[in-house]
Amino acid sequence: MYKNRKLITGHGSLLRIDSPGLWGLRRKKLDRLSIKDRSITRILIVRLSAVGDVVRTLPSLASLRKNFPSARIAWIVEEKSSDILLGQPELDEVIVFPRKAWSQYLLTGRWRSLTREVAAFIRRLRQERFDLTIDFHGILKSGLLSALTGAGFRIGFGRGFCKEMNYLFSNWRVSLPHNAISRFERNRRLLEGMGLDTKSAVFRLSIPREDREYVEDFFKQHDLKSRYPIVALNPGTSDKMAFKRWFPESYARVADRLVKETGATIILTWGPGERRTAEEVQSLMESPCVILCPTTSLKQLAAIYQGCHLYLGNDTGPMHIAS
Repeated sequence: MYKNRKLITGHGSLLRIDSPGLWGLRRKKLDRLSIKDRSITRILIVRLSAVGDVVRTLPSLASLRKNFPSARIAWIVEEKSSDILLGQPELDEVIVFPRKAWSQYLLTGRWRSLTREVAAFIRRLRQERFDLTIDFHGILKSGLLSALTGAGFRIGFGRGFCKEMNYLFSNWRVSLPHNAISRFERNRRLLEGMGLDTKSAVFRLSIPREDREYVEDFFKQHDLKSRYPIVALNPGTSDKMAFKRWFPESYARVADRLVKETGATIILTWGPGERRTAEEVQSLMESPCVILCPTTSLKQLAAIYQGCHLYLGNDTGPMHIAS
């Protein structure tokens, strides 16, 4: 069934496209051509998590839309990170990978339900008939999902630039000059390895009107619009990323100094399970501040940050949203 498929390989000064791996494609070298020279109508982005890494892949979505203005573009992502993608105009479909539900089936021994749902999910991926998948994640799970689509072109990072032998699932592999580059740069170079233009696309996070109105009401309630500067301070992280947290007393000292030296208004933001940390920082501060009421979406959080002049926080998703 694979005999008519072709693999494009080539070499560049910074990028190298290696020979094919698993899943039926033969090792055959052709002249290097751009993916844009192919008939591509259905594209799948694979970046499952985390929130910050999904956000840092959004500029690549804009580049893809610029290069393929008429293509249908979908994105497969885990539940926790899906909210930030919903409503983005460059994206046609968000496919939620139900990792949490499947993990529960495993823990409770519900093998029949798990098997049935996994089979249905795979059928759905196959029915989409993707021409092209782009694996920005570079782990075993993302590579397997890319391969299960049956797409003719499966783009991923080359050996040494991904994890868990992910390169085996790609038939177009892009190597990087080195690993010590930012996630934004890694993603950009992956697209350039496909021969795509990444220079002209501009991305701006789309925030729905209802989320903007929610934040505008909050700013009005606390008389924030006339204040300068407004500083957003996000001291929490998820439990999984607790090692990235700075000390609450340190945040409190910095916030107090900003208030005293610049007249800043401090807004403490927090996510699920993080309110106690924000309240601890507030209790340690000498100056008054505002505790943010719960936000119901990541895009509401983005709208809050758009109204601020400075953001302080840990290396987590909210930091990348603020950027």
